[in-house]
Amino acid sequence: MNNRKNSFSHEKYQEQVLNTLNSFLRTEFKGSELTFVTVVKVELSPEYSHAKIFWDTFDSTKRGDCKAALEKYSGKLRQQLSKVLKVKHTPELHFLYNSQYEDELKIENLLKSSSDDSH
Repeated sequence: MNNRKNSFSHEKYQEQVLNTLNSFLRTEFKGSELTFVTVVKVELSPEYSHAKIFWDTFDSTKRGDCKAALEKYSGKLRQQLSKVLKVKHTPELHFLYNSQYEDELKIENLLKSSSDDSH
């Protein structure tokens, strides 16, 4: 029973981190490279000391700029998480690119070209 409770709070905390980061990216970084970034998944270590932040961008040509901006502002993002989540120890953030949108676009284009070929 205790494991289930811990698992639920772990998942809930991951969701809070994801939502807080996305909200902060939309409101605090307007007009910067981070406007193009979306956090798609968060994986917290069991002891909550590290967080893998999987991100993607709608504009793949800006991927390098976005990655550099995330690294540049990671301290500010972590600080904001600390304020919003009101926790003693905020996890260290590790940003990992996730090509979800690019992959979806490729699949869409493949399906489109496949249906065009069949006509």
